[in-house]
Amino acid sequence: MPARRFPPLDLTGGRVELGHGAGGRAMTQLVREIFVAVFDSDALARGDDNARVPVPPGRLVMTTDGYVITPRRFPGGDIGALAVHGTINDVAMSGAQPLYLSAGFIVEEGLPLAELAWVAGTMAGAAREAGVAIVTGDTKVVERGGCDGLFITTTGVGVLTDDRLDIAGDRARPGDAVVLSGTVGDHGVAVLSQRENLAFESPVLSDSAALNGLVAAMVAAVPELRAMRDPTRGGLAATLNELADQSGVGMVIEEAAVPVTPAVRGACELLGLDPLTVANEGKLVAICPPGRADDLVAAMRAHPLGREAARIGTVIEDADRLVQLETALGGRRVVDWLAGEQLPRIC
Repeated sequence: MPARRFPPLDLTGGRVELGHGAGGRAMTQLVREIFVAVFDSDALARGDDNARVPVPPGRLVMTTDGYVITPRRFPGGDIGALAVHGTINDVAMSGAQPLYLSAGFIVEEGLPLAELAWVAGTMAGAAREAGVAIVTGDTKVVERGGCDGLFITTTGVGVLTDDRLDIAGDRARPGDAVVLSGTVGDHGVAVLSQRENLAFESPVLSDSAALNGLVAAMVAAVPELRAMRDPTRGGLAATLNELADQSGVGMVIEEAAVPVTPAVRGACELLGLDPLTVANEGKLVAICPPGRADDLVAAMRAHPLGREAARIGTVIEDADRLVQLETALGGRRVVDWLAGEQLPRIC
């Protein structure tokens, strides 16, 4: 009997319907013509409800995340590439090599099929560029008003093959150096500018990027790394407070050493924001023994995503676990956690 043929999806004018999430022919067609077609994964193409993939010897590293950002497209990125970058980065902060991603899509009825296909394409491109495969996933469709167009959930899996690495948030020690990979606040200001139709003299682009290549260069140069983390929601301030709290230490950060672009600084002054609390999606904070800080900064600056890396502070003994900022005027102030949500739906 000849195979049944169905008209292809209308990726120009068609829209997502409830039937696309109902588990029948329409859903299978949506998955095949959008996700399987662009993700180009043998495991995904098999059509199973799982993925069987090889894993090199070593310690398995796993993370999960969700992406609800608005708007879905913003200067320098979009929800699809961001979902890939953010998940890869969470795996990489352990020093692991990211290998595989799964992706779940919560889609609102009425979303243009063209937009869903475009987001899938940006995800595929970001994954290929980072050397990571999207191997399994899920699609659900909710009624109009059930979500704001499109939400994405992801799981990332990687492997730690170097037994020397023990990178974790509770390993900072007094005297250690605090190193930052580049400018802060770019992502949050880029999204806010798009959301509020703000125009700046110099355009601000999101720093959304996969950091696994940078991390690989860092751990190769300084395997004694104590901790790494990407300062996303809550910005650099929240990340430093998290690390200080986990390790039971304090930190002193030099305001003049923290790189901020003039455009981001100006936008934050205009909007009453602190660049230290604004989200990033392509930067990392690293803590290392003080004697290895220069080697670490040099290795980071040799990579395109770490060209502006700098030592920004020092870990100190502090039973109160405070993060303090040495200001340009010579005084000190406490850099506290954010209270409440400064910029909702930033990632």
